[in-house]
Order: sequence, then structure tokens, then C-alpha cells
Amino acid sequence: MLDPAAPQLVVNAPTLLLSWLPADPDAVAALVPAGLRARPDRQVFLCQYVVDDESQTSGFGPYSLTFLGVSLQDMDAPDGETPGGWWTHYLASSLRVRQYAAARGAPATPGETVVAVRGGRLSTETRADGRALIRVLGRVGHTGTEAHNGHHRYLTARDGELVITDYPYVAEPVSPFEIESVEFLAPDHPVYALRPANPLHVCWGFYSPRVSFAYPARPNRLDEPVPVDDLPAPVHQVPARRARSGLPSGS
Repeated sequence: MLDPAAPQLVVNAPTLLLSWLPADPDAVAALVPAGLRARPDRQVFLCQYVVDDESQTSGFGPYSLTFLGVSLQDMDAPDGETPGGWWTHYLASSLRVRQYAAARGAPATPGETVVAVRGGRLSTETRADGRALIRVLGRVGHTGTEAHNGHHRYLTARDGELVITDYPYVAEPVSPFEIESVEFLAPDHPVYALRPANPLHVCWGFYSPRVSFAYPARPNRLDEPVPVDDLPAPVHQVPARRARSGLPSGS
């Protein structure tokens, strides 16, 4: 088992990240523990990504992951723009990843995630217990000369204490980007409480064929100060040698 206190790095993972308004705001708010507050609009977030090869990680090996949960009030990431989130579900294909994440407080359970782009069409699917749980369809364009960087903030519970962790990331988002549908396919599964409203209202999101991020060395308890230095601008130019034609990862 990996040391849960050790940092881990993932590079160049095709990733979809988005947030929406839920169909049942009260059910969403009920998933947030005491001491935290859901945002007034009860935003839900979803991340789906795939790591195809062990060379993309510092120790995880290949795996796929879906995590989702509730966006929080007064818990913004260090950039002050992206809301922090409470993980309600964390479905990973790898036992090694599940053990590592669970030891850090994540609600880790088995699950498989597929992320595919063909002819400008994005399709993702999360499966668990032998059935499809979540399916997302959209349209995506090409990567250009911009990269996004910063931190995403997620909270978990470990040994009865709330834990806050900031995950640094760098992404090359595509443009254009449009989500056409988000389907929750198993009404009897706990993730169904987070299904989107109809009509779908996407609050924010992106798709990138190349996202790199890190699990920091040691999460902070919620009552510990989280150091925040002056951060660079969240958007910068990719060096010319890394500018791509916009094709998916590996182009």
C-alpha cells in the first residue's frame, strides 16, 4: 500500500470537469456534514479522468477515476474563484488508488470511467456494480495556446476530523466546449441524489486532453491555517514548442 502521507503526481490525463445546478437541492445540501455549508445554489461538481499508462504517475499506475460532490460556501480555492468541494463519491478502478485515497479521507469505492473523443464528440461514462451510473455527452474543439493553472480545493473527513487539501493543477482546455447532456442512469444508486436539474444548467467546466496535478504531501485539518502566497495569473501562454494542432493527448 502507498504511504498516504506521501505526495503523488499525475500528468497528461484526459479530464472532464464541470459543475451544474441539481434537480433536488435539499437532497444535495443533506450530503454536506456539520461544520460545512453548501452554496446557496447547491452546485454539484463532477470530474472524470483516465490515466492510461504507469509512466503518467509517480506511483499510482494506470487507473480511471470519477469523483463528485457538493460545492461549498466560504471554501474557495486559493485563486478565490473556484468553489471548494465536499467529496461525496470517489469511484476509482485501482485498488492501490482506493487505499491511498481512503487513508486520506476520500469516500473511495470501486468504479470504472471511460473518457473518449471522436470527431469532436466527447463521451464519458462511469460504471460501478456492473452498470452505468453517469453518462456525459458534449462537443469539444481543440487545444490552443492557453493553459490554465492553479489549485482545486477538496474537503474530506479522516478520523472524525474535517480535512482540507489544495490540489495544484495545469490544464490545456479545448475551445469550443459544450456539454449537451448529463445523465444519471441508476435511480437506486446514492449518486442519483446529485443528478442535474432539467433543463441542464452548467455553471462552469472544461475538457482537456492533458491535465497534470498532484496530491500534496499532507492534508491540513480544517482548523489549521492554509498558506496562500501571491499566485501567478491563472492563464498563461504555452511555450511555442508545446502548442498542438488541437488533437487529443499524444498528438
